[in-house]
Amino acid sequence: MRLRVLVDNNTTIDEYYWGEPGVCYYIEDGEAAFLFDVGYSDLVIKNAAAMNIDLSQLSTIVLSHGHDDHTRGLKSLLAINRPEPLQIIAHPHALNYKECDGLKISAPFTRVELAERCQLKLTRTPLKVTENITFLGEVPRVMAFEKPEPIGKQQLGDDLTDDYLLDDSALVYQGDAGITIITGCSHSGICNIIEYAKTVTEDQRVCAVIGGFHLFEVNDRVEQTIDYFKNNQIKQIYPCHCTAFAVKAAIHARTSITEVGVGLELNW
Repeated sequence: MRLRVLVDNNTTIDEYYWGEPGVCYYIEDGEAAFLFDVGYSDLVIKNAAAMNIDLSQLSTIVLSHGHDDHTRGLKSLLAINRPEPLQIIAHPHALNYKECDGLKISAPFTRVELAERCQLKLTRTPLKVTENITFLGEVPRVMAFEKPEPIGKQQLGDDLTDDYLLDDSALVYQGDAGITIITGCSHSGICNIIEYAKTVTEDQRVCAVIGGFHLFEVNDRVEQTIDYFKNNQIKQIYPCHCTAFAVKAAIHARTSITEVGVGLELNW
């Protein structure tokens, strides 16, 4: 598998791309290629062009969840002429209307609007994206220290209800050496995600994890997260996007991390 960071809050040193508070990864598995999340703006188009990635040939986009910093790039991507309609894989709640403090933070298109233009695969259960990569679907929340907390509201039927981000999911790549987990924001809890990836793949060997961990201050949850990383002997840790510098420093003080930014390329 080959992963290239197209959108992130940061850019890598001496790589002349653009950053924004969002996420997008270009992922190749053999002959298959797709995007995981699409960032907040048309930056995905600009950075892909600078990296000589032809987005018109892609047929699949996987969404980690429905917040606009991971989905708003769809506006630009759907304007590209392509030989066949895009396939979009996501949890069923990912295209619900979402707001926080009265501000809309959901995807730029409704489910009905996207269904008219794309092939939607909305699933709560794991789904193969490529031969070796699986979309996890709805992640069970089993870790006591990763207590679920609502972020704003979402539309369910006629009601606006607390949004616990049940649509937050991730990818797992299964290789010869073990599994690699790729996340968007980890609203489900990064350790919950890793545990479920191990269950889905029936593989306990965690090689690497990359993505936003949605951790902003060093507290007991962070300390227990670091314990989990160490206990699972995860050697390659790539926190980015919604992971504060103080948290990255705390993780790095006890086990090493690698800096992430637009332009980073990883191969497993």
